[in-house]
Amino acid sequence: MKSSREIRREFFDFFREKGHTIVPSAPLLPIGDKTLLFTNAGMNQFKDVFLGTGSRDYNRAADTQKCMRVSGKHNDLDDVGRDTYHHTFFEMLGNWSFGDYYKKEAIRWAWELLTEKWGLPEDKLYATVHEDDQEAWDLWASETDIGKERILYCGEKDNFWEMGETGPCGPCSEIHIDLGEDACDRKRIDHECAVNGICGRFIELWNLVFIQYDRQKDRSLNPLLATHVDTGMGFERIVTVLQGKLSSYESDIFTPLIRRVEEISGKKKDSRNGICMRVIADHIRSLSFAIADGIMPSSEGRGYVLRKILRRALRFAQQLDLSGPFLGKLLPVLISTLGDVFPELEKNRIRILEVLENEESRFFSTLHSGMQELGNMINRTREKGGSSIVAQDIFKLYDSMGFPVDIAREVAADEGLTLDEAGFENLMQEQKDRGRQSWTGMQESEFGFLPGDIVETVYTGEVESSSDASVLLLFNTQGLLESVPQDSEAWLICNRSPFYAAGGGQIADIGNVVWNGGKAAVLDVFRRDKVFVHHIKVEEGTLLSTADLLLTVEAERKKDIARNHTATHILQQALVEVLGEHVAQAGSLVEPDRLRFDFSHFKAINRSTLDKVEQKVNSVIRANFPVTREELSRAAAFEKGAKAIFGEKYGDTVRVVSIGEYSMELCGGTHVDRTGDIALFNILSETSVASGVRRVEAVTGKAALREMQSWHSALLDLSGNFNCPIDSVNERVEGLKQKVQQLEKQVAKNKAGGVLDSVRRLADQSVVINGITVISGRVDNADAKILKKAVDDFKNRFKDSVILLGGDNSGKCLFVMGASGKAVASGFDSKVTLGTIARIVNGGGGGRPDMAQAGGKDVSRLDEAFSSALPAIKEALSS
Repeated sequence: MKSSREIRREFFDFFREKGHTIVPSAPLLPIGDKTLLFTNAGMNQFKDVFLGTGSRDYNRAADTQKCMRVSGKHNDLDDVGRDTYHHTFFEMLGNWSFGDYYKKEAIRWAWELLTEKWGLPEDKLYATVHEDDQEAWDLWASETDIGKERILYCGEKDNFWEMGETGPCGPCSEIHIDLGEDACDRKRIDHECAVNGICGRFIELWNLVFIQYDRQKDRSLNPLLATHVDTGMGFERIVTVLQGKLSSYESDIFTPLIRRVEEISGKKKDSRNGICMRVIADHIRSLSFAIADGIMPSSEGRGYVLRKILRRALRFAQQLDLSGPFLGKLLPVLISTLGDVFPELEKNRIRILEVLENEESRFFSTLHSGMQELGNMINRTREKGGSSIVAQDIFKLYDSMGFPVDIAREVAADEGLTLDEAGFENLMQEQKDRGRQSWTGMQESEFGFLPGDIVETVYTGEVESSSDASVLLLFNTQGLLESVPQDSEAWLICNRSPFYAAGGGQIADIGNVVWNGGKAAVLDVFRRDKVFVHHIKVEEGTLLSTADLLLTVEAERKKDIARNHTATHILQQALVEVLGEHVAQAGSLVEPDRLRFDFSHFKAINRSTLDKVEQKVNSVIRANFPVTREELSRAAAFEKGAKAIFGEKYGDTVRVVSIGEYSMELCGGTHVDRTGDIALFNILSETSVASGVRRVEAVTGKAALREMQSWHSALLDLSGNFNCPIDSVNERVEGLKQKVQQLEKQVAKNKAGGVLDSVRRLADQSVVINGITVISGRVDNADAKILKKAVDDFKNRFKDSVILLGGDNSGKCLFVMGASGKAVASGFDSKVTLGTIARIVNGGGGGRPDMAQAGGKDVSRLDEAFSSALPAIKEALSS
């Protein structure tokens, strides 16, 4: 039996012999394509070639592409693990021709590889062609040995490929294999097994796409000047077939992972556990590869999809009685099977492990606290006689605590309840609407009266701070203007401008406009395509639409912005060097007095690590590297290694900013000429923006100097107050902290001692029910730790007992109940009984039969709750 390694290698060798360049897989994080959350097909990295906006130095290529299909129309997440062939992550083997060979070679070579090289039975293979592609049908008949009865015409749904609503497209030809009657997984459904049917008997192996048309807006097709071939073969599927299996989870791609899950869980893969193990084996692949490619779990976008996959794996792990972080234990197996093909796994091993463990720990913590709150919601729903948990409760559980709705749904179902999911979705949409920030600049819809063919503004800010210009348009929200009087605001479009328009995280320049007889302040500048729009306020005279202008930027402010922008580029590279390759920009703000940089990272960064980053940035500043700008084609820029913001849309030509040999990024912003111009860099803070996203704020130049002088002045004041040298201030502060902590501990000890003394006196008021000592009493101003200790003391003193202690703790109700000996043996459950008592104060809780804790909101009913306690305990002990 061929191993998966052999099969992949033979695919490469076959196409290498046919003159193909074997290219590396693109990352799962798409570059320059906002339409995708993840790379989901082999053609993604060649999209620019098909669109005619890019090229390569080869015209034949082959590779294995990492793919994820867990969003949009390719969302099969709920099926993964439950059937034998759906996956969140998979490899796509492919070969391409860029204006070189076409249908004849693609068909002949596909048949040659499948039947001659790999020995698949010819009488089990089928080829489908588009119903209008007679050329492909004829080539299958003439170039291969396939029986003509197994060349099938199919419609547009199955055999026509399109990149989008418009653009490159063409017919495709799919190769299917008949796996036999045993592979049919729809035996109970009245259907006929068929190619492109609904069962697992006939499966698609390889799709050969022939790109020959350009789809127009009116849906018509224009022939392309050059035709291309784009093929894709699911690696997991072909391995499954060649290894004689009916399930990809039985192939050697997955069996090592499943065996490791068996070892970790101590369970065997049987009919009950099989789904759980398949889910975990699949999901560790997608998680590890995504993290290796710089995608971090978060609360939105692709990061949320990743978190959803991880939590799904953990939900199934619970069914195997796995209750703590364990996914990292599977990583060595994954690296041993795929690390030679995808070295990024080994390279990023530590980061993958840390992210997995961090996310697993967060999930189990969320699960614990969320389950308690969900229990309260279930109790409230039942008290009101309802059958569905209200939308506001579900939303609170999700939004405030991060508790997964699908888990809430399953728990509620176990309790015979449902969720108001329609109401929940409405609340989610309302939150999104509130969170949508309106653009404060010019909205295109507000200014529909503007002509669509405005002359582009020539940006002169790279070479000068003042520029002569002519007025092209003056306008406000009402329409075009001939003049703007003093003290009025308007928008101005000129033929030339030295003002940088806000974009790429950098704020706009400000300054003034002067003309013969007048002056206006430039308050803001933004862009509509390549037209610069200046928001102005006339301060003197009247601005006429025929005026000749002099536009002048506030130069010192612009220099400060340039320092901060160049420093942001250096900071990003320094973070990559110190933290790892996963660091990717997630947002930025460049202003004259500070910079802010958001980036993907999974945990807080300690001060010593920040010091390393700061030192690296300052060393680059001292090196005084030249900062150069050049215009390149997008493909050329990426080939040179320029960094891009993932998801950002880039044109055919891009601007590349290089800082010596240290950093290279696509950027249209303002920069210094040499790094020494930045002078100094200081990190002010490092905080969390969202899960998986951190933020660094920093200052440069004059602002950095002011910051250092402020810090030094503060240290001098402290050393004076403590009457010690500056280098001893920290030691003196630590000594004071220890004294304060000792005093706080002593106060807490005295308080606890007083509470325990009063609690112990409750023993004199105990009653005996069925031979079990029952103690109940109100103790205010005691925290849970003190109450638990008191309950444990009573349980040790009275071997057969039930104890309830609680009271008003900082305006909230707090209860602790414990049971021991005969009470527990007779079936008494502290969790259940305490839940009944806590409902009186509008509360709830959880725990075990021998120890439970609860809270409540209505302090005014505490005495009522304690009055009900003894009857409730008596009833529970009697039953």
